[in-house]
Amino acid sequence: MKVLVDMNLSPLVAKELKALGHDATHWSKVGEFTASDAEIMTWARRERMVVLTCDLDFGHLLSASGAQLPSVVQVRSQRMTPQVLSAVVASALDAHAVDLADGALLTLDSLRQRRRLRLLPIGRRTPADEPEPR
Repeated sequence: MKVLVDMNLSPLVAKELKALGHDATHWSKVGEFTASDAEIMTWARRERMVVLTCDLDFGHLLSASGAQLPSVVQVRSQRMTPQVLSAVVASALDAHAVDLADGALLTLDSLRQRRRLRLLPIGRRTPADEPEPR
């Protein structure tokens, strides 16, 4: 699975994800830093990439558009290093690979140690929140 790391996350996150075996690219390597969220979503959909972001607007865009792709992984965390963040994300990508390939919004909440998966388009069946594996 290919991952597009949004501008609001460090390029080190892409580097760490690569070290963990994931095909990750930071947006700064492929697009303008001034690109809108909608432009990033369109590019990711065309390239069949999962968007990794801390920006909650991506979930709103998915909901408003009714789109099935691209999948988005939203991270809601407090002060995680790129190494720790990448490990958490890599685990979630592996655990939810099938759903993310088909279209999903996955929210990772580090404070509550929970994941919430919503299948796309928004409104389709939604699995219950699950605890973060330890």
